[in-house]
Amino acid sequence: DPLRQKGPHAHSINIDPYNRFAVVADLGLDQVLVYRLDTINAKLELNNSPLVQLPGGQGPRHLDFHPSCKYVYLINEIGNSVSALKYDASYGNLSEIQRVSALPHDFDNNNQCADIHVHPSGKFVYGSNRGHNSIFIAGIDQESGRLNALNFQTTGGINPRNFAIEPRGKYLFVANSVSNNIVTFKIDQDSGLLEPNGHFT
Repeated sequence: DPLRQKGPHAHSINIDPYNRFAVVADLGLDQVLVYRLDTINAKLELNNSPLVQLPGGQGPRHLDFHPSCKYVYLINEIGNSVSALKYDASYGNLSEIQRVSALPHDFDNNNQCADIHVHPSGKFVYGSNRGHNSIFIAGIDQESGRLNALNFQTTGGINPRNFAIEPRGKYLFVANSVSNNIVTFKIDQDSGLLEPNGHFT
């Protein structure tokens, strides 16, 4: 994208659950880079492992770790997709194993993906769509880490920039930035689907 990807744009950084590596989603470079985290000397050093190079125009934005620490899920803002990555926590190695659309196949209007979170159970992953104004819902195969797209839930507002799952995994809160509202959804623990519970802020 000539406007969004003129140069490096490190959009987010996540520390792995073992506090050993920092994983960076660089929207401008279409890359996911891993740094060794030196907490004693407060330093980051580029890891020896190869970076993840995505196809041009994907624009990786945010990521989240699976509770098992075997997988990482990445949302790509410009490409409107979600990548499943295999993660070797011993060496900080990442490799893409799957990429799926974050949008319904019949949607052809403007959209930018934004936020992504894995459910505390490790069974589901959610991502937000600004334009389609929805939450993408997918199941996670626990053996392979691959995704099975399940559904899309409208967010009850415009431009769902960020969202959060409360620690027990029972509720999901969506912040719609343009409509200035926060909408609460109940999470079905078996299916992963979302149901508005009538709470708006």
